Amino acid sequence: MTASSGASVTVVASDLDRTLIYSAAALALTVPDAGAPRLLCVEVYEGKPLSYLTETAAGLLARLGEAACFVPTTTRTREQYGRISLPGPPPAYAICANGGHLLVDGVSDPDWHAGVTERLASECAPLAEVQDHLAATADPAWLRKRRVAEDLFAYLVVERDLLPAHWLKELAVWAENRGWTVSLQGRKVYAVPRPLTKSAAVREVARRTGAGLTLAAGDSLLDADLLLAADRGWRPGHGELAEAGWTAPTVTALPEGGVLAGERILEEFLGACG
Repeated sequence: MTASSGASVTVVASDLDRTLIYSAAALALTVPDAGAPRLLCVEVYEGKPLSYLTETAAGLLARLGEAACFVPTTTRTREQYGRISLPGPPPAYAICANGGHLLVDGVSDPDWHAGVTERLASECAPLAEVQDHLAATADPAWLRKRRVAEDLFAYLVVERDLLPAHWLKELAVWAENRGWTVSLQGRKVYAVPRPLTKSAAVREVARRTGAGLTLAAGDSLLDADLLLAADRGWRPGHGELAEAGWTAPTVTALPEGGVLAGERILEEFLGACG
């Protein structure tokens, strides 16, 4: 959907994991098994189902894809995003690596990516410094994996129950002093350059499409800038933002948690699209 289509465009930028799609561990179903919603698998990894949404949510998402310019907006790498098969028409735009890659019809825009890397080089400490610090301070007792995503940011896979709260706080302070942000999402600790934002990429999509309205949803600290940049935003009743009690005048804090929150968010999107 582009500006040339004539009608005013609504851009709907939504985080994916724990906002629209959910792993089995994150479903948080509280109803009896006999009354549980039917689920649709939208991601398979190494031959096993990995991510789901409800069948009702799948129908809503398909409708949303016809009513608006739906933009999946994720911290996932392009490869990780490519494993997901969402209902509805293929998105014309998608944002991966927390804004590091703007996909246009599935292909990364090289000019956008070049601009991002230039900003990172000039505005924050280099990735190598962050990698070295994580390697030196992470304890093998709770560390499971160290990863670098798209040569843009780093993350750790941890045993969350064993992760010391003081280590996370110390890392956040260390990172902030170097222009980076730390976010804990499920079993992953992300260290992301502050200039690497979802909001910047969404603004670019809004510019290209001539959007008259921008809507957004997300659950984590890395989604806060996205929610603030939108005309209206929603966050679920779980996740980093909910745990912190974070909200803003244009952001609605929903009571639902788990996979049913994804369903509610899609209902809100469609209602706002008119």
